[in-house]
Amino acid sequence: MNVSDKVRSPCVSVCALDENDVCIGCHRTGDEILCWTQMTNDERRKVLREVAKREEKVAL
Repeated sequence: MNVSDKVRSPCVSVCALDENDVCIGCHRTGDEILCWTQMTNDERRKVLREVAKREEKVAL
């Protein structure tokens, strides 16, 4: 797999966890951030779907 084939991290370099252990920048949990480099692309896509749900809640 080429580097360009990997699902990219949603990190926006605003790294701070809120009271729910969710990053205020990328909306991943602390565990998701720590495990990101070992995840498969399918696992990363699943995390990104959860991130999208978290972003929707913040936007409301």
